[in-house]
Amino acid sequence: MTVVGYQTLDEELKRLKTVERPAVIAAIAEARSHGDLSENAEYHAAKERQGWIEGQIAEIEDKIARAQVIDVSKLSGKQVKFGATVSVVDEDTEEEARYQIVGDHEADVKSGRISLSSPLSRAMIGKEVGEVVEVNTPGGVKAYEILKVEWL
Repeated sequence: MTVVGYQTLDEELKRLKTVERPAVIAAIAEARSHGDLSENAEYHAAKERQGWIEGQIAEIEDKIARAQVIDVSKLSGKQVKFGATVSVVDEDTEEEARYQIVGDHEADVKSGRISLSSPLSRAMIGKEVGEVVEVNTPGGVKAYEILKVEWL
């Protein structure tokens, strides 16, 4: 994963542990004070939320423990690989786009970050400027020409 992706996960983990976890514990304590737990909807909702928060914490901790953090700014080369920011042009529409290839959990197409496992990324890996890649999409095969490979 990229350094930015690692920082984002770390911030989310801290938020869950320092804000969400204490809030749900307080909600459970409040709901307990209302008496009979068997018919207490607030209590059951808070317990369910607690389970979700604990699951998120465990999942993020696992991702962080297994992460290989790569500083993209220290990479270079002409070939497309993980971390590269690639400018492409759609050969049919002449529409240009720019994508950074990132880890699965970091992907956000709207901000130009596509997953390493996406069809477009897989097609571009190992290619260089000037090469054309073809990608199978639900609407048919799309061809993109690689215009630029950057390491930002």
